[in-house]
Amino acid sequence: MRRSGLLFILLIISTFARAQQGTLSGKVTDKKTGEGVIGATVLVTGTVQAAPVDVDGKYELKLEPGSYNITMTYIGYKPMTFAGIVVSANANTTLNGVMEENTQNLKEVVVTGQKQTGTEVALIQDLRKSEMVVSGMSNDQIVKTLDRDASEVVKRIPGVTIQNNNFIVIRGLAERYNTVMLNDALTPSAEVDTRSFSFDILPSSVIDRILIFKSGSPELPGEFGGGVVKVYTKNSVLENTTSFSLSGWARNNTTFQNGYMSSNRTRTDWLGFDNGRRDLPAAVPAGQVSPDNVPAAQLNTISRSFRSTAWLPSLAKAMPDLRASLGINRRFEIGSMYLSNVTSVSYSNTREQYVQSRQRAGEFVEIDQKYPLQYDYNDTRALTAVRLGVIHNWQLRLNDRNRVEFRNFLNQYGTDEVVNRVGVDKVEQQERNDHALHYQSRTIYSGQLQGTHEVGPASRSTVTWTGGYNYVYRDEPDYSRYRAQRPEDSDRQFFVVIPNGGNPFDASRFFSSLKENTYTGAGQWEQRLLGRDTTKANEYKIRAGFYTERKTRQYNQRYFSYTFSNFDAFNNRPDRDEILTSPIDRIFAPENIDPVDGFKLEEGTKPDESYEAENTLLAGYVGVVAPISDQLSLSGGLRVEHNRRFLDDGGEDPKYQELKTIPLPSLNATYNFNQRSLLRLGGSVSVNRPEFREIAGFSYFDFSNNAIITGNDSLQTATIYNADLRYEFYPTRSEMLSIGVFYKQFRNAIEQTTQSVGTSQLYLTYQNADKAYDVGIELEARKGFVELTENPFLQKFGVVLNASFIRSRVQLPDNDANRGFALTDRALQGQSPFVVNTGVFFQDDDRKWQVSAQYNVIGQRISFVGDKTQNFSAIEMPRHVVDLAVTKGLGKHLQLKAGIQDLLNQRYRTYYDLNRDGKISKDEPRVSFVSYRRGTYSTLGLTYNF
Repeated sequence: MRRSGLLFILLIISTFARAQQGTLSGKVTDKKTGEGVIGATVLVTGTVQAAPVDVDGKYELKLEPGSYNITMTYIGYKPMTFAGIVVSANANTTLNGVMEENTQNLKEVVVTGQKQTGTEVALIQDLRKSEMVVSGMSNDQIVKTLDRDASEVVKRIPGVTIQNNNFIVIRGLAERYNTVMLNDALTPSAEVDTRSFSFDILPSSVIDRILIFKSGSPELPGEFGGGVVKVYTKNSVLENTTSFSLSGWARNNTTFQNGYMSSNRTRTDWLGFDNGRRDLPAAVPAGQVSPDNVPAAQLNTISRSFRSTAWLPSLAKAMPDLRASLGINRRFEIGSMYLSNVTSVSYSNTREQYVQSRQRAGEFVEIDQKYPLQYDYNDTRALTAVRLGVIHNWQLRLNDRNRVEFRNFLNQYGTDEVVNRVGVDKVEQQERNDHALHYQSRTIYSGQLQGTHEVGPASRSTVTWTGGYNYVYRDEPDYSRYRAQRPEDSDRQFFVVIPNGGNPFDASRFFSSLKENTYTGAGQWEQRLLGRDTTKANEYKIRAGFYTERKTRQYNQRYFSYTFSNFDAFNNRPDRDEILTSPIDRIFAPENIDPVDGFKLEEGTKPDESYEAENTLLAGYVGVVAPISDQLSLSGGLRVEHNRRFLDDGGEDPKYQELKTIPLPSLNATYNFNQRSLLRLGGSVSVNRPEFREIAGFSYFDFSNNAIITGNDSLQTATIYNADLRYEFYPTRSEMLSIGVFYKQFRNAIEQTTQSVGTSQLYLTYQNADKAYDVGIELEARKGFVELTENPFLQKFGVVLNASFIRSRVQLPDNDANRGFALTDRALQGQSPFVVNTGVFFQDDDRKWQVSAQYNVIGQRISFVGDKTQNFSAIEMPRHVVDLAVTKGLGKHLQLKAGIQDLLNQRYRTYYDLNRDGKISKDEPRVSFVSYRRGTYSTLGLTYNF
């Protein structure tokens, strides 16, 4: 596979190695500023043979061999003429020009237009002019890759990695420490067990740009540790366009393979939601289902009402993945008003199946000189995912001073997960053959109405207001799971485990739902004052604003198990063994549901396993931007957040209640050495609050990871002190080089840890660490080859490189659970010591080719933190990822895209930290918490632009 990837690159590159005609190229710059004169024209004097100067000041003009007079012109500049410029065949002639303003003829020119924010140049300029430390990625770079969703896009940004394929980790801080905003509004989360926005629900095709703010400011949310991620979707257009793309994807070891597992699907699964067939049967009452409070006849009816076909998967051949998107952009002029609409509909239907190795290690045994396994399983996991997404954004520009935007994002996401677990439970000395069928759907809507108004004399005041609404519905219907076992090393048939009462492990059916509504409102007033001159960049600014958010959540879960109606009576049945060794759908068939000598249904749900929660956040801030001199600019201010968090699980008193007001100061300084280089310094205070699920005290059984997750109602809000220092250099408008260092100090950092409960079962919870710190260095480079070589072929190449090197350490509370524990000297959970991303891009606009090769690797990171007696930490190992992509334009409207993702297909590996030193060394024994290969992913697709 590696050789084929290399041949693939060489074949593509070889098609470009032909030179044609002669080429005159160079750069046109401003004499005063040294920057490119965008929009200038380079032409053969007295002819119409001309080339425009691009946003970097560069131009390229194809000419027949000969001698020419060349003129450079632009409005407001003195024209320049060069005589006798010789152009040779199959060669490049370089001609640079430095143009001077024509001050006598220069008059004021007013240009009205729509700023395009998704280009690489626009992004670089936003980064350069930012008041804070910020990194980002533009739509220009996104379209050159095969990244399918936002989770794949953001991992290319400096200091960013992705955990569990969808949650963002910034500067080594786990997903809970990062705040995500969609079009300047806080995003909803459909996850029960984590606070993070799941980036995989947002298709890359609708993204305009992504910015990650790594230092604080009064206008940004105060809740962040790693950074504030702002994802902007496309919302303005310059012309009417329609595009349609369709692609097929194949994953080795899955696509076209027989035996692909899925649950018994409903007619609407292909749209990402269940049609109701998996719902809790109507016969089930609202109260507890048990023999104590339900009559025998009614209990028998309830027991028979559950689908017996929900236990076992259906098997079929896995077809190729399908991805499609439709984009419609429209603009309207209504008198003096400008109205634009961006609509995008995206759909995907994907499948993957692979085998996971899962083990659990016990404490070291001196006699045997090894770590005995408590279990050793192989899980065959199949995941079918369907996503339907709609972006519908409107922008109305009433005039040059007033603009209103209405943004809508709707995502319907359904996943059908099937796991078949086989192996040996070493503690019980039983062979296992377990199944779990898990369907869930998520509906997410996010909408914002925003207005921007320039008011007052000379439009020196700007008022911005936003109203938003988020809705989340997460449905988890009929999650069925059961255990089948037989004595180890026997040839007996497997027996289904029948529990004594309702529990989430054995012969169980689990149902849950989550509903969340969030209402937001924000406003900001900015007053600009005259500075050193009349230019906007040198004006002082005073800002004041507010943000308010009201979030309500309802979470409900119920689970049931089939138990014996009367064990002795069932044991005396002559067909006892025949029933228990039958397929599970026949074991609990209606004829075996009997109140005398058959099975009955019993509910195991406890009263405190559902909850209602509320969060009210009120924030106000004041800030100042002070461009003190041409070199030095200061910005900062104070944000005050008042937060009330409340959770009620139905008990006499609230399970959790926190009322806290926190001042959050920030200061940023920028020192410009010249037009191209600057130094940034930032300092701020931020917070990290416990999430609803983390403080809800009940337990949830995660079958996939074979773990029980429990909340902790004693969690405290974490406080974080942040400092940043970064040097930035901009060779051109589209290039950037930077190096930075950062430091973070934590009080009450929140992490996911294990619990010692004296069983082989893995229990996970959350706890505060008294103190922790995070320190690192970040490097970033975006560079083209134009100024590095005279070869016209090599000039079409560019490179993107970023790397982060991070160290963090944790100090745990001094209590019995942690005293003397070696892992007090360890990294923060989820923190990688290094992250490296690099990409090489080739772009030939004349021949309509785009080629990219990208590479990513991260260092070891702790998935969850162990304890000192029974549970080891789990550490995720590095894996090298290489992606290749090729796009070829065919005519005016058609594009062909092909590529390979994860070319190396290295194994995902998470090992137990057996010697408890916080890392996995080469010479220590290795036991896998989980290990698997997902498979190389290949695609071929078409895009048609109407």
